[in-house]
Formats: sequence, structure tokens, C-alpha cells
Amino acid sequence: MVVNCGAFPEHLLESELFGYQKGAFTDAKMTKKGRLELAHGGTLFLDEVGEISTRMQIDLLRVLEDHVFYRVGGTQPIEADFRVIAATNKDLEKAIKQGTFREDLYYRLNVISFSMPPLREHKEDIPPLAEYFLHRFAQDTNKMVDQISREALDEMMLYDWPGNVRELGNALERAVVVGKSRKILPQDLPIFRPEYVSSPPGRTLREVEKAHLESVLNETQWNVSKSAEILGIDRSTLYDKIKRHDLRKPG
Repeated sequence: MVVNCGAFPEHLLESELFGYQKGAFTDAKMTKKGRLELAHGGTLFLDEVGEISTRMQIDLLRVLEDHVFYRVGGTQPIEADFRVIAATNKDLEKAIKQGTFREDLYYRLNVISFSMPPLREHKEDIPPLAEYFLHRFAQDTNKMVDQISREALDEMMLYDWPGNVRELGNALERAVVVGKSRKILPQDLPIFRPEYVSSPPGRTLREVEKAHLESVLNETQWNVSKSAEILGIDRSTLYDKIKRHDLRKPG
């Protein structure tokens, strides 16, 4: 059973985890089992556990210690025995010091722990991950895209991916959508590395921006829509910048 704790406001997360009895609130027209009950005998994965409110942390800690809980609006205790896996992108030790995450819950969850290194530290995984995302999004969009060019893969290997695997997936999804051939090309990827722009000491921010805009526009053969997507701005903003920097299409 998987629960994305960051996707629900507190009152909905409570119903999602604990379930509710018929008549517990206005829309409770029937009794519903929660994820805790459904996970009995199996595994409960709490994703983004660092987003749980302080009150919900107390309720969850009680369940983990006693293996007993009550549905919302219920009076009958329900026993549940399950394995818990929790994940978060937050620094929970820092959150404990700030008073936003309970120390007792942290140690109750932190029996066996491991940290996933950032993607930049295991770049050997980029090619198989990129292939996975390519085929997944090609199938989802019904597009005949089945290859990643050597040049595009080189760019992916050089990039540091501050958003990790999620950013890589988003980049491949975008590349599949905007690409014009069966092969992913470098210009299809929304990647900007500062070293793309030659920026010797003493250049102003305006000069660096102009050089980067010119580089992206030339890379896309002055396709303004595609350039705007790569730059992460809308077309009108890009047109304003082209005018401000007095950029002109070659030839």
C-alpha cells in the first residue's frame, strides 16, 4: 500500500490512512477501510513522510507502537500488522531541531536507513533510466520515438541533474513531446549548463544573457517556440529579450 503523504491535506490524509465509518462526516455514506487496514500482513510505503502534520505524527506513532487504531468516527479497535517503508526528501534531523518533526517518530521509523545519492554521483545509471523513460513516454504519447542520439546522451551525462531522477524523467517526457524525429536530439532536451556560454571574466550579466539567448536560438534554427521551451519562458518574454538585445536571425 502506497500513500503519498504530501498529496493530501491533514483531514484527508487521516481518512486515507485510518479509513472512516459510515456517517462519520457529511460525505461518509459508507464505511471505508484505510490504508493501514489494507496493508495488514504486507507493507505500507509512506512517501514524503516529512510532510505529515504534528498531530498526524502522534497518531501514526501510536499505531506503529501498538498496532491498533480506530477508523475516523469509529469506536471499534482494529489491529494491523505491517512493515513500514518511509521516504522523504527533507532533512528530518534538521526538522526535529526546528520542532516540525517528532523525534520519537523519527527513531521509530529509522530502524534501518539508507540515503539515495544524487543522480550526479551515479551517472552510470543515466543511460538505462533514460531508455526506460523514453519507451514509457513514447508509449504514453503514441509517438514513434525509439532512440537517443549519442550527442543527446553525452549532454545528459555531462549535466548534474539537480532535480535527480524526477528531473531526468521530465526532460525525457519533454523531449518525446517536442522532438520531430524518431531519435532524441540535444536540442530536444531542456538542459542548460552554464559552461554552454563562454563567459570570460568581466562580462556583464546582460552580455552573458545575450550570448545564451543567441546560442539557444541558433541551436533551434530560430524556432522561437522551441527556444522559449528550452529557456523556460513564454514566447512573448523571449520576443521582448530578442528586441532588447537586438538579436537578428543569421542570413
